[in-house]
Amino acid sequence: MTEEELYKISGKAEERCREMFERTDSIALFNTKKVLDAFKKHRVSDSCFAGTTGYGYDDLGRETLDAVWADVFGAEKALVRLDFVNGTHAITAAVFALANPGETMLSATGVPYDTFNTVIGKDAGEYGTFKYYGIDHKVVGLRPDGNPDIPAIIKALREDRNIRTVLIQRSPGYSSRKAFSVSQIGEIIAAVREEDSSVMIFVDNCYGEFTEKTEPTQLGADLIAGSLIKNPGGGLAPRGGYICGKEEFVEKAACRLTVPGIGGECGATLGNNRMLLQGLFMAPHTTAQALKSMIFASSLLDLLGFEVLPSYDEERHDIIQVIKLKTPENLVNFCKGIQSASPIDAYVSPEPSPMPGYDCDVVMAAGTFIQGATGELSADGPMREPYNVYLQGGLTYESGKLCLLEAARSMMN
Repeated sequence: MTEEELYKISGKAEERCREMFERTDSIALFNTKKVLDAFKKHRVSDSCFAGTTGYGYDDLGRETLDAVWADVFGAEKALVRLDFVNGTHAITAAVFALANPGETMLSATGVPYDTFNTVIGKDAGEYGTFKYYGIDHKVVGLRPDGNPDIPAIIKALREDRNIRTVLIQRSPGYSSRKAFSVSQIGEIIAAVREEDSSVMIFVDNCYGEFTEKTEPTQLGADLIAGSLIKNPGGGLAPRGGYICGKEEFVEKAACRLTVPGIGGECGATLGNNRMLLQGLFMAPHTTAQALKSMIFASSLLDLLGFEVLPSYDEERHDIIQVIKLKTPENLVNFCKGIQSASPIDAYVSPEPSPMPGYDCDVVMAAGTFIQGATGELSADGPMREPYNVYLQGGLTYESGKLCLLEAARSMMN
């Protein structure tokens, strides 16, 4: 494919995206106002930027960030900490705050993401039960169309009254399904509450923050959690994760992160408060940039003859684009193209290799300012059929578009 042919196709691809770009900008405007209102309410000031050392007692910036975060996400309380090493760490602390030994946790949206499966203990298959840390785990699969199977969820609750926690995973992970909308998540929450109001509900919110005007906590989730180096860190947070929801459970999660009696009262921020607050301020905008990059990717790769999920003209509920590249060569070359057009480590050529938490080699392109930051543009995929590449992020649409053109060129040539 010649340069001229590729740019002609890219022009057509971008033209098809105009309506979805406008929709994305309107969501960003709404969420930016929500963030600004919370900043004003909690009197964010220059004094919040000062960091603490040692134990980190009385950290004004940390406490203000928690309060702002809770307001933005419609929650009673939030725990936003650099001490979480990744999103899986935050998710695990949240789950263990809800599920107790001897109880059962039900995954209501299929088998959880690969790295969380290592927390539980082993892969259960589409349906099954396994045990880890004294907590039973059961899985309800999805309907053939990839949507939640609410009747099956209710059936599982009726058959096992020991189920005390329901897990909902918003994004697909390494699976070929769409992300669930907040509305769909709300339907699951309402059905579970109607069946048994004492069951606690946790949502893995990774990749979904600020892609819609509402968050799962606003529809009744007891806890949600995610990573700061994805959407809500705005490309500025250097590491960390968050948990927010009901105050009682956030406190329990804080004790899981540290120890009982300390909870969220300690944790020096070491001068990072400004980046965390500014990252949250930027998050609606940078999420919109990521969404635009993924919309363009979907349109471009569709025109090049590949199956994409979701389509460029569909509403989006996370910042992930799945593309079925059909062959291992396409997958590797696509990732090499992304890496070669990235701002960091552009000279590196990614190769498939083992990754902690995965059962096969994974190829990953991530020329990011923050190591492993999937809020920035990255591409990865497991070396197994159907050789899907999972694109995510993009700090600016312009850089995302240029990276995607290079990835397409690398693969098509």
